[in-house]
Amino acid sequence: MANLVYSNLEEVGRYISEAAPRHYILKIMSFSLLAKTGIDKYESEEFEAGGYKWKLVLYPHGNKSRNVKEHLSLYLVFADVASLIRLDSEVHAVFRFFLLDQTKDNYLVVHDATGKERPFHRSMHQWGFDQLIPIRSFNDVGNGYLLDDSCVFGAEVFVTKEMSSGKGECLSMIKDALSSKHVWKIENFSNLDSEYNESQQFFAANHKWKIHLFPRGRRHGLGTHISMYLALADSATLLDGSKIFAEFTLRILDQQQSRHIAGKVSHWFSSSSQESGWEKFVSLAYFYHASSGCLVKDICMVEAEVAVHAVSNTL
Repeated sequence: MANLVYSNLEEVGRYISEAAPRHYILKIMSFSLLAKTGIDKYESEEFEAGGYKWKLVLYPHGNKSRNVKEHLSLYLVFADVASLIRLDSEVHAVFRFFLLDQTKDNYLVVHDATGKERPFHRSMHQWGFDQLIPIRSFNDVGNGYLLDDSCVFGAEVFVTKEMSSGKGECLSMIKDALSSKHVWKIENFSNLDSEYNESQQFFAANHKWKIHLFPRGRRHGLGTHISMYLALADSATLLDGSKIFAEFTLRILDQQQSRHIAGKVSHWFSSSSQESGWEKFVSLAYFYHASSGCLVKDICMVEAEVAVHAVSNTL
């Protein structure tokens, strides 16, 4: 386990209880062998309380990283830190530690005297006591904590509050949005054999776009029309929940009389809605008619005009 930064509870309260700890018991046999075998810190197995997983971390001779001397140190650790980071959440809890008096069959209960709930989050996921109990008191047989070189610790954890950062977004409207144009010259149009063709990428409002053209149609326009769409080329770079509102016009230019075929629409582009356009942009019959001017010397000229009016980003 990585080195932990512990937060010490300085106002310590203590009382005696007949009730055993509800959530976890840690029994240690041959306690003195911890020091002889060089075990300065012991981490318990995970246990569940309040719907979350926790651990106890015991320093039988004091937490030396915090310059603790002549005391046992004990801490409660939130075990599933990855979930706190992933969900950007925070769990508040009240807890107390138990130490069994094996002579009187009752427990010394150590708790935060202030009674405050403590927050566990991505940057602070452990709380406890640097000075749980003096080692001299712990070793004193008359106190009953260490008998026959064995001892019993315990813990109770009560979750009082769960907090999450939640979700949000920021909508930025663009005043006096400028239109960007891109002309795509398609040569040897009648020899296009792919289901669809796409233009080179071009920029509009710092985003990359491209035109998708289906020379034999798509979906309801298949076999009867040319289908054409504007596509957001850099959608993979968008954060989840981000979107771009664009007004755009697609044109097939009439190269003879400038009677261009055009479609204009607005659309929210996002990673889940990357393109917008028309299945039936122009009929194949009209497109190939010599008087339409759409195809001259087997060359088709396509134009896109794009203006971005708003961008919404997740917070």
